[in-house]
Amino acid sequence: MSENTNNVDDASLMLALKKSLSPSSNILKWSDPDPCQWDHVFCSNGKRVTRIQIGHQNLQGTLPRDLQGLTELERLELQWNNISGPLPSLSGLSNLQVLMLSNNQFSSIPDDFFAGMSSLQSVEIDNNPFTAWRIPETLQNASALQNFSANSANVSGPIPDFFGDNAFPGLSLLHLAFNYLEGGLPESFSDSAIQSLWVNGQQSTGKLSGNIDVIQNMTLLKEVWLHSNAFSGPLPDFSSLRDLQSLSLRDNMFTGPVPSSLVNLKSLKIVNLTNNLFQGPMPVFKGGVSVDLSENSNRFCLPSPGECDFQVNTLLSIAESMGYPQRFADNWKGNDPCAEWMGVTCNNHNITIINFQKMSLTGTISPDFASLKSLKKLVLADNNLTGTLPEELATLPALTELDVSNNQMYGKVPSFRNNVIVNTNGNPDIGKEKPSSSVGGMSPDSTTATNVGSGNGSDSGSHGRKSSNLVGVIVFFADWWVQSPNTMVIHPHHSGSDNESVKITVAGSSVCVGAVNEVTHTLPTGEAAGDIQMVEAGNMVISIQVLRNVTNNFSQENILGQGGFGTVYKGELHDGTKIAVKRMESGVIAGKGLPEFKSEIAVLTKVRHRHLVALLGYCLDGFERLLVYEYMPQGTLSRHIFNWPEEGLKPLEWKQRLTIALDVARGVEYLHGLAHQSFIHRDLKPSNILLGDDMRAKVADFGLVDLPGESFNRN
Repeated sequence: MSENTNNVDDASLMLALKKSLSPSSNILKWSDPDPCQWDHVFCSNGKRVTRIQIGHQNLQGTLPRDLQGLTELERLELQWNNISGPLPSLSGLSNLQVLMLSNNQFSSIPDDFFAGMSSLQSVEIDNNPFTAWRIPETLQNASALQNFSANSANVSGPIPDFFGDNAFPGLSLLHLAFNYLEGGLPESFSDSAIQSLWVNGQQSTGKLSGNIDVIQNMTLLKEVWLHSNAFSGPLPDFSSLRDLQSLSLRDNMFTGPVPSSLVNLKSLKIVNLTNNLFQGPMPVFKGGVSVDLSENSNRFCLPSPGECDFQVNTLLSIAESMGYPQRFADNWKGNDPCAEWMGVTCNNHNITIINFQKMSLTGTISPDFASLKSLKKLVLADNNLTGTLPEELATLPALTELDVSNNQMYGKVPSFRNNVIVNTNGNPDIGKEKPSSSVGGMSPDSTTATNVGSGNGSDSGSHGRKSSNLVGVIVFFADWWVQSPNTMVIHPHHSGSDNESVKITVAGSSVCVGAVNEVTHTLPTGEAAGDIQMVEAGNMVISIQVLRNVTNNFSQENILGQGGFGTVYKGELHDGTKIAVKRMESGVIAGKGLPEFKSEIAVLTKVRHRHLVALLGYCLDGFERLLVYEYMPQGTLSRHIFNWPEEGLKPLEWKQRLTIALDVARGVEYLHGLAHQSFIHRDLKPSNILLGDDMRAKVADFGLVDLPGESFNRN
């Protein structure tokens, strides 16, 4: 099809859009016969429509069926109108990057709506009365997706597994509140890049349920809203969530004590724990944290901070080994277990009988039962307890009866005194060293491969895809760290289709333009908006003078390192954000015009992954070419493996080496095959691998190898 024909098609489609909306002519002033002259409509040099930005215009009407014919469309912004009717299919719009349809009256969304949207980065479809629908698997084609917001959009079914790290390694915002989702949080969330997660207020009968253990591996989280669901069980370890600021867990069924790893989080600003079944002592958060935990709506032992009774602590420790059953939390209230606590009988305020028979208990038997010195009778029969009988039980001085019949116990029975009646009937493996059949779905003789890097027993291939890049880099690194005294270069095979880079117009030349993914929830609209915004994010614009100031005019003492592409300087912005500013050598960009340089960098700012050093922005001022990166406090890997003695560093432990290898492998895997556009890193070496304070690795300089000459990321 010729370009002229395309122009005619775009014009006719825009006229159809104008006709279907009312009162478009009066409000939008779409009177010129050329749609490229219309307000809020932007076209390419070839007169193809690239942006339609008509949000907040009080529009009504419907959308024409053939809107997908605008094949060069990059942004479609219709938010905050009153447009109704079914959404037309937009399948095949491979250039579409931003889609904003929130706060309209759309009645349905077609099954193939997202098919072929390979460039999609930001989706907002909140607050539309769609008929019930499920997020389709075709969305996975948008591997560069960073924001997906569908609050109050009648989404049903489980949260798709593909919202994890494999399909969307750069996904930072996932908002699915006030829908009809069921099931639990997907295990694929583990190690994801999600920073803002909203799944609160599900309306379905079952709601979202189960434990939230996967949260402990979502280390980039800043905001988590899980309230008004049916989540249960104890809270996980929060110690790895060093950026978490807002956590809302109210109106669920969580049990167990509030973990100290949450209480001690330095980043925490807001926490809501109201209307759960939390047990143990009331937590005391540090000053400055806005806390809502409403002691009367939980099961804290005391109405104010303070130590729980010894026997209460012991029973909670016993409950911990059983996963803090909800049945216990429902019935164990106050600070006196002798005050009619379920399953507990006392004499003179000492626990003498514990009867947990037929309570559907799982988990193991805690050795802490041995702390209850007055215990005479312990009945745990007819449950599904596993593991062995603790030796400590035989030390109970007053024990006369132990009944663990009809469970899944195995192992040796401790030697009890002759006057103790012990019933182990109905445990087919009791007396055996190991259970003869699988317990919990795992054969006792099977082995599991533990991912040392992620700490959660899964890797990037554990969800149905194995990567030769991943395995190759791990093996290479493991061998190289042991033997190689020099640097390395990896040249893996690459094949792929031609991918046209997304060109982004940048107004002005004496500013630094950034793409910092702060979690915000508005995107500017109108003629001036969108020139540099690529996703729903408050982009950082810094003057050249600011960069001079924060680097002390690029002083010698601020130099972090020097390489073939330029010198890197340390800087700190007024808000405390530390940055690394790379001042490009003039020879690096020789032969590259300003538009081409902008285009290269615009592509690189969209490559987002937790194991790639983020390019926050760039600055063009005369002959200056400045790249602004996130700051990595522990510097290069090379200083930790080659120069650690003279720099006063500790040598890397083996576990750290494996973790770093896995981190690098994941970053390279994303570059080579998962990003919206493939990049081959042709200068991978220890000096281009940077470490954070947690000693997790990120790959740097992955795009600069293309700047001097032939562009390798095109084929």
